[in-house]
Amino acid sequence: MESWLQVASSGSVVRRALAYALVVGAVLIAINHGDALLRGEVDTTRALKMGLTVMVPYAVSTLSSVSALRGAGTGAADRKPAEP
Repeated sequence: MESWLQVASSGSVVRRALAYALVVGAVLIAINHGDALLRGEVDTTRALKMGLTVMVPYAVSTLSSVSALRGAGTGAADRKPAEP
């Protein structure tokens, strides 16, 4: 089985994560920083925060993709969840 890092750096995972990061990141930036952008109040600190805002959906997408792909390789997706 491939290592976690090999799966995370595969082209399909990176492309998917970048696509989600751009779309979801843009929405989050508009929600969290839109007023400052409209007023032109973007300093270095805010720009760094905006960069981190885009990194969150990238990380979430990468983590979930790797988890799903590695789980599919072990048949985890076919298993029934444990009964409570």
